[in-house]
Amino acid sequence: MDREIVVLVNPTSGRGRGARLADPVTERLREAGLNARWEAGRDAAESVDLARRAVARGVDGLVIIGGDGMIHLALDAVAETDTPLAVIPAGTGNDLARSLGIPVRDPLAAADIVVAGHTRSQDLGRVVRVDAEPADDASHPAARHSASGWFATVLCAGFDSRVAERVNRMTWPHGRLRYDLATIAELGAFRPQHFGLEFDGEAENIDALLVAAGVTNSYGGGLRICEGADPTDGLLDITVVGAVPRRDLVRVFPKLAKGTHVGHPAVTVYRAKRLSLASADLVSFADGERMGPLPVTVECVPGALTVFAPPPR
Repeated sequence: MDREIVVLVNPTSGRGRGARLADPVTERLREAGLNARWEAGRDAAESVDLARRAVARGVDGLVIIGGDGMIHLALDAVAETDTPLAVIPAGTGNDLARSLGIPVRDPLAAADIVVAGHTRSQDLGRVVRVDAEPADDASHPAARHSASGWFATVLCAGFDSRVAERVNRMTWPHGRLRYDLATIAELGAFRPQHFGLEFDGEAENIDALLVAAGVTNSYGGGLRICEGADPTDGLLDITVVGAVPRRDLVRVFPKLAKGTHVGHPAVTVYRAKRLSLASADLVSFADGERMGPLPVTVECVPGALTVFAPPPR
């Protein structure tokens, strides 16, 4: 029986690159004998609905043409199911694709990974955010609205989430240069924040520039903030960059591209299954998407995602 594959396209990814790749990628899958077709949502809500419908039908694979933001939406449909997810990189960061060993600049080679059919399981992060507004139920005045969501790469709060907010407001330039310029712009204004952290029940209060919790090692198009993160170990790798002078921060950030920042005395790395994170006037981002204001609780869910990936060497 032909394997049924749904290709979900973000038409706006990569300045329209996602839309341009829909036909050639789908044709590549069909040429290999797969029953493939592509679909595109008009907005985020419709894209999630299309993904959920495909999973509910029992398709043999959900292929995402887009970036980490589009994948972030699809996680709501595929997390903790048997439906494997495939990535055809067409976004700005493409950090999940990098972690999977998927060619970032060769979409047809990425499609061939789906044709080969090798899958593996990996962890996901799950976020539970408690809002400041009381619940509608007046009989429980202390209750709070809560929201949850999945992420596949890194959740961050602090200097880097401010950078992410600036990146999302920018329309130029494209790719990594946008992150670099946003970082420079934020350097002049940001100050260390007081964070309340809890790692698997153990509390700690610190002043820090940022806190990042990673299932995989990178964000921002290859910045290896959580160097050494293993997406199959059932743990979050948590990087804390402490309060350092601005001149030191300027020296630390270029090291993120190689992961060599972990040797800096202001950088501390923790590993935990569950992290609670609180700070005033900060928002969290995950997979490059805005998750909302702190506080949040983040947990690692082992084996929650099945992905198409190259076989191990």
